[in-house]
Amino acid sequence: MTLALVLIPAAAALACFVIRYDALRRALLVATALAHLAMTAVSWVAKPTPALGGWLAVDAGGLVFLSITSVLFLASALYALGYLKREPHGERKDFEEGVLFTNAPEAVFTGCPLFFLATMTLVTISQHFGLLWVAVEATTLASAPLIYFHRHDRSLEATWKYLLLCSVGIALALLGNFFLTVAASAPGAGSIPLVVADLMAQAGKLNLPWLKAAFVPLLIGYGTKMGLAPMHTWLPDAHSESPSLVSALLSGALLNCAFLGILRIQQVCSAAGIEAFGREAFVAFGLVSMAVAAVFIIAQTDFKRMLAYSSVEHMGILSLGVGLGGDGIFGAVFHAVNHSLTKGMLFLVAGNLLTVYATKSTVRVRGILQLVPASGVLWVAGFLSITGAPPFGTFISELIILKAAFDKGYTAVAITYLLLLSTIFAGMAAIVIRMAQGKSSEERKPVSREPVLALVPAAALGATVLLLGLYVPPFLGRALHEAAIMLGGS
Repeated sequence: MTLALVLIPAAAALACFVIRYDALRRALLVATALAHLAMTAVSWVAKPTPALGGWLAVDAGGLVFLSITSVLFLASALYALGYLKREPHGERKDFEEGVLFTNAPEAVFTGCPLFFLATMTLVTISQHFGLLWVAVEATTLASAPLIYFHRHDRSLEATWKYLLLCSVGIALALLGNFFLTVAASAPGAGSIPLVVADLMAQAGKLNLPWLKAAFVPLLIGYGTKMGLAPMHTWLPDAHSESPSLVSALLSGALLNCAFLGILRIQQVCSAAGIEAFGREAFVAFGLVSMAVAAVFIIAQTDFKRMLAYSSVEHMGILSLGVGLGGDGIFGAVFHAVNHSLTKGMLFLVAGNLLTVYATKSTVRVRGILQLVPASGVLWVAGFLSITGAPPFGTFISELIILKAAFDKGYTAVAITYLLLLSTIFAGMAAIVIRMAQGKSSEERKPVSREPVLALVPAAALGATVLLLGLYVPPFLGRALHEAAIMLGGS
């Protein structure tokens, strides 16, 4: 079943480019999403047998991120059914600039997401550093056509930046793999395979200077794809110019794939007894990312870019949690779950707003609660969740990371963390409250009924985050605990 997790969505993607009927493509998209989620659920009950000589295997950390990816993809696939009906084929007009542009064929919008799912799944189950590198690069190639779906000059620029900067990052990660190969070929160690389990089992034989040398480019390389500042510059454009359901996958699932790549090398460093080596770098990247996000969120005039910079903030929180160690690692992995579900919810709701208002301007979007009440409630709830308000799960995970900072004696870090969270909350609140309750200068009639498929996926994601703030299922708690232990946490 381990191979099936990758092969089934890949085969479905190929079929989408062959099938000529849009309805059949859409049915295949949803059916594959359901099948993938079912296989992922079975993986929680019966651990799949490793494949390819141990190169592919599902461990605790990988299973958590695989589950996030599968849940988000199903929500996005269901949302896509309504989205594709609203999005006209061929030439259309940009409401804000008045220029004409052409959407990509629907085969691209059904086939490429399935390839994207296959590559992200491959990342979560890859245990060999070389295969992991290939999988991360494949996610870039699979998602680039989705960013360019609208074939507008802005989406072209966003796609170009995405490909260029992420390729630089992946090149650095490749250099890190070369250094790791040298570390695993130290005198007396023989040649240790670059499989996580083998490296951890024989960590005492690794050449520590070369292992440290490998850690640095892997952190920077995968950190670029993760969206850590100052390597984040591709992220705001790519997230804001993509179709909303693609933005949900980019922010909620793709960034986690890069984060998992960083966690893999941290696993090896922890087993080798040098887990403290990169902690200062993690803390620094975390606080810098949060600070950059705070600067650009304040007075932001594009609500999708606001959400994109929020992703930069939360990637910083993940980095900070890993850097603190101990309970901070548990908090970071738990926060990855909460952030992914919340951000997926917010981007789907942003798609609803874009459909009604035909603009991403935070100035022109007003009176959401009166015009589209259901989306308005979800928008406000998503804002409260993403800013860490109780009783959402994000509050719990952010609180765990804060406690870890105080427990470790990082008082200055904890205070800075709180100040940045407060600044971002104030900046987003000023925007979201005006959007929700303000009065539009343009005459618009209230929407009597919003499409069910435009609301249910987002509502389900939001309800899950709310539940995680009140109750963490035992199976998820155990997986988060195991993942934290593997990384040297508690």
